[in-house]
Amino acid sequence: MTLDQAVQQVLPSVRADLERLVRIPSVSADPAAGPFLAESAGEVAELLVAAGLSDVEVLAVPGGRPAVIARRPAPPGAPTVLLYAHHDVQPPGDPAAWDTEPFQPTEVGGRLFGRGAADDKAGIAVHLAALRVHGDDLPVGVTVLIEGEEEVGSPTLIPFLDRFKDRLAADVVVFADAVNWTADVPSLTTSLRGGATITVELRTLDHAVHSGLFGGPVPDALTALCRLLATLHDEHGDVAVAGLTRGQADPVDLTEATLRADAGMLDGVQLIGTGGLTDRLWAAPSITVIALDAPATKDASNTLQPVARAKVSLRVAPGDDADRACEAVKAHLRAHAPWGAHVTATSGGTAAPFTVRTGGKAYQAARQALTEAWGRPALDIGVGGSIPFVTAYAERFPDAEILITGVEEPDARAHGANESLHLATFERACLAETLLLRNLAP
Repeated sequence: MTLDQAVQQVLPSVRADLERLVRIPSVSADPAAGPFLAESAGEVAELLVAAGLSDVEVLAVPGGRPAVIARRPAPPGAPTVLLYAHHDVQPPGDPAAWDTEPFQPTEVGGRLFGRGAADDKAGIAVHLAALRVHGDDLPVGVTVLIEGEEEVGSPTLIPFLDRFKDRLAADVVVFADAVNWTADVPSLTTSLRGGATITVELRTLDHAVHSGLFGGPVPDALTALCRLLATLHDEHGDVAVAGLTRGQADPVDLTEATLRADAGMLDGVQLIGTGGLTDRLWAAPSITVIALDAPATKDASNTLQPVARAKVSLRVAPGDDADRACEAVKAHLRAHAPWGAHVTATSGGTAAPFTVRTGGKAYQAARQALTEAWGRPALDIGVGGSIPFVTAYAERFPDAEILITGVEEPDARAHGANESLHLATFERACLAETLLLRNLAP
């Protein structure tokens, strides 16, 4: 039996396991979801035991969400491969924005819809497929790490890595948490932007007052905050914070029409920023306002608001320092306070940008596997997002070869409503990882 045939044989069971995982609302951002995160971690642990990895533990550090580590030692002379994914998911958001139930996996038109179906429970399923196909004949050592807090920025990542470092050492790491160029063109991600979130609070009054009595000379906090946020971009839409690094990226034939279609842009809405499209997506900083604390329209009254808050997401170009860039944005916000408003800016942890070393044995093995599975050569691409674990792991294990692969493609809508997994891409990803483990054998 060929490996392709063997993958086809295990796909039904792997698909069923993926659907079972999607039904668990393991939303790491929800303080009330602790039992679901525990359930999800326990389910993953059982699946890895069933896949032949008997050394399986559910682990966490104080204050952290549960992760799963499973191991099987390498045959003599073979490398150890760390397979990474995460079992936590983003909040579903407004249920009315979904065409299906977010935590009820539903197949429509060759896609499996559900929160986490693509990001990143599909990554877990890909690892399971490769392990099941090889079974007792696994040609390399394998360590599986399934994280439980990636979607909230991995806040306890550093102590987790330091505490369990001995269990996580590997020669090659496969991070199955990225995207393919298209459903029909596989990709290896070779650069990631860094990231941070910053909460800005602006105050103008010590209490709310009647807009009819004081509106005009007295500034309200929400209007002032809108003016402040507008200073983060120039008239072209480029980030206007001084001192941030900006680079260039391979254009890889990305057209404006493709980008507009993939993003779902409305007719007449213009792209923002200057420079090449991939430069803006992968090699330049970006700032996005992702949340506002202000009265809802249904609750609004004619008052001047004394305080307003916003959360902004910063993406940091490869080659920049994420901590320094975050401080630059905070300094910009404080310096541009309109009308003397009182501004505070705070941030949580940062994720450093990362550039993959290419050309090594594992990189070549991965390109060969992707090309064989898809029937066409893989592209090297950048990704505008961040994976905190990548940089943290590379700092502790500098000799490990890093491979960033994925099951997603441009229409997966990860983090948004109607997230879905393209099932044909999923099949190819399962075959590619199975082939990769074979290719890495001595």
